Amino acid sequence: MKKRAIILFNLGGPNNSDAVRPFLFNLFNDPAIINVPNPMRWLIAKLISYKRSPIAKEIYNEIGGKSPILELTQQQAKALELGINNDPENEFKVFIVMRYWHPMSMDVVPNVKKYNPDEILLLPLYPHFSSTTSGSSIKDWHKTAKKAGLKKLTKIICCYPTEINLIKAHSELLQKEIKKSNNNPRILFSAHGLPKKIINKGDPYQAHIEKTALAIANEVKLKNKDWSICYQSRVGPLEWIGPSLDEELTRASNDNIGVIVLPIAFVSEHSETLVELDIEYKKLAMDLKIPTYQRVPAVGTNVNFIASLIQMVRNSISETKDKSSNTGSRICPLDRSCHSYD
Repeated sequence: MKKRAIILFNLGGPNNSDAVRPFLFNLFNDPAIINVPNPMRWLIAKLISYKRSPIAKEIYNEIGGKSPILELTQQQAKALELGINNDPENEFKVFIVMRYWHPMSMDVVPNVKKYNPDEILLLPLYPHFSSTTSGSSIKDWHKTAKKAGLKKLTKIICCYPTEINLIKAHSELLQKEIKKSNNNPRILFSAHGLPKKIINKGDPYQAHIEKTALAIANEVKLKNKDWSICYQSRVGPLEWIGPSLDEELTRASNDNIGVIVLPIAFVSEHSETLVELDIEYKKLAMDLKIPTYQRVPAVGTNVNFIASLIQMVRNSISETKDKSSNTGSRICPLDRSCHSYD
């Protein structure tokens, strides 16, 4: 029997009020987020985390004083491990690694080393590849593993924007919201935004978002319905990709049409969904006198999403390359000869 370690990557979040400032520092001290050399980046991260921590604490106070992302990721990990361990030839153990708060790579690598797997599979809980998310987590893992002397065959599932069961999960949840509506609402696929300069350097994130939105629209048969893609969570002075969710809500108000917001890039609930979408943008929609405002839940432990993770893990067993994606003809940002699941 072969032992296989599955590493689930996610962003992470503060587990109490005292963790908010160091969490923000870790975020802004990442060169994938602020691409300037040290010590300048360290100083910038210190300044931003100091200035933003009071506001961030207020945000987390809206949802119990902490981020729920670790607990929700643990639920996903448990469901994945339970669903995958029915193979007499393979034993799977799932580990969680958060990028900016514990458990981070430095916390988990020793546990994986102790487990002593025959193979390691890196599986970001980011369906859409970006150098700022999956790329940063993968790079940090490799650096930490090398330092700890963890030398095992390592495979990477870098992205899965059109994986069939992921699309089914989103579509199922969207259809439930559509059935609740008495009118003909506009569907807004909302994703976390990025500065334009990152996309202009070749980051495939925006293209991946567009692939997912189109796949869901086709699955739910939205051809005759009104839908669009938009972006949220903009910070700082740089120009970001658009349109923004604010702009789309203003357009819906002008058109006197209700909206259903689907958080397309988030696979679990956290501050961007529970506070930004459920409180701040809902209030904006009310202020703009939008007829109806609905929000689709994140996929979480939806049976189709867990099936998506299970299928990708199973596919990785027979995969000979180190890196995999399911983006069809799109060149994987990690490897130009990347295998496609399509």
